[in-house]
Amino acid sequence: MFVSQIVVGTLIALQFGTAGVGEMSRSNAWLLVLFICLYVAGFAWSWGPLGWLVPSEVFALEVRSAGQSIAVCVNMLLTFIIGQAFLSMLCSLKFGLFYFFAGWMFIMTTFIALFLPETKGVPIEEMNLVWSRHWFWGKYVNVDTQHGGASPRSNGV
Repeated sequence: MFVSQIVVGTLIALQFGTAGVGEMSRSNAWLLVLFICLYVAGFAWSWGPLGWLVPSEVFALEVRSAGQSIAVCVNMLLTFIIGQAFLSMLCSLKFGLFYFFAGWMFIMTTFIALFLPETKGVPIEEMNLVWSRHWFWGKYVNVDTQHGGASPRSNGV
């Protein structure tokens, strides 16, 4: 997806520049469509379903329905905002818009790699332990050994 965004931005930059005026050859148009299709396929196999899958796995059983509801609302709100802003951003950023989204993909991938713990093979009942053992989130999640649940760590307040 990252490479597709960079290639699409570069093809548009080479053909239209910052003025946004120019001609695109048939072969370059097909190449552009190919990389947009590769981007869509990559999204369908990665980030697209993960917005629905990950929230259903990472929340503890006690808060799963509320957490999933909030995740769905945020997902739909941000999709709406991106959809509304895309054309305005395209007019002002031109080919730079594709570099902008490539940058966000880099940031998102880095965030997930650092802050989302692996949940493969972890039963739902043990998600609290996964979060409490994470190098970062463990500072904020405390496992209540008496009841098996998690609670926020007290900051002495």
